[in-house]
Amino acid sequence: MGTIFSASAWATVWQYRATFINGLLNTLKSALIGLLIAAVIGFTLGLMATSGKRALRRVARVYVEFFQNTPLILQVCFFYYAMAYSGVHISVVTIGFVSLGIYHGAYVAEVVRAGIESIPFGQFDAARSQGFGYADTMRCIILPQTVKIILPPMVNQMVALIKNTSCLYIIGGADLIATTYNFVTGASTGGAYGPAYLIGGALFFVICYPLSFLAGRWEKRLKDRERQTAQQIEAEEVGA
Repeated sequence: MGTIFSASAWATVWQYRATFINGLLNTLKSALIGLLIAAVIGFTLGLMATSGKRALRRVARVYVEFFQNTPLILQVCFFYYAMAYSGVHISVVTIGFVSLGIYHGAYVAEVVRAGIESIPFGQFDAARSQGFGYADTMRCIILPQTVKIILPPMVNQMVALIKNTSCLYIIGGADLIATTYNFVTGASTGGAYGPAYLIGGALFFVICYPLSFLAGRWEKRLKDRERQTAQQIEAEEVGA
């Protein structure tokens, strides 16, 4: 790590700064598409997990338990080699998107399930008494309230997904970590280990910290609002 203090190593990193920016953009692209896939899977499984049908709940539970309890890097390798040996030609980038989406879909499903279950059950009964079916109850009453509850943990999932793009380097992805590794082992750029990895870490921090901070502030604001509402209701009951 002596290269941290090497002026020539820092100069090399600066000369190839566009390489790191390109890696960061690829990381953000992978994270965004992966998050969209995860959201579709997560909301679907979250609704299945809170449905009245046992079979759907079991399918959702099996999916969540399996993908949460196996390493992402193992799943990435499995999809990569499974596609290669099956003769299906899919780009490494696409495999990365899908792997991230499938893995984080399990976590998003739990976020959605917890959000739906946080809504008082009386609202389901009230909707049913007004003639609402399950789909209309979810669409018109439950999900609009759930969204504001699940947004902070969803932002945290996005942060985790951005960091987990680092697993894609194992299959030769074009993410920031893979770009950094290729840089420090390149024929003309090799050796600048310290500065390169510091820059890579700094770029991750610049993206992830503001999102984590936003999620924390958002969650605190929601809790403060709930506390104020509870105190107001208590005060009204005492006054009555």
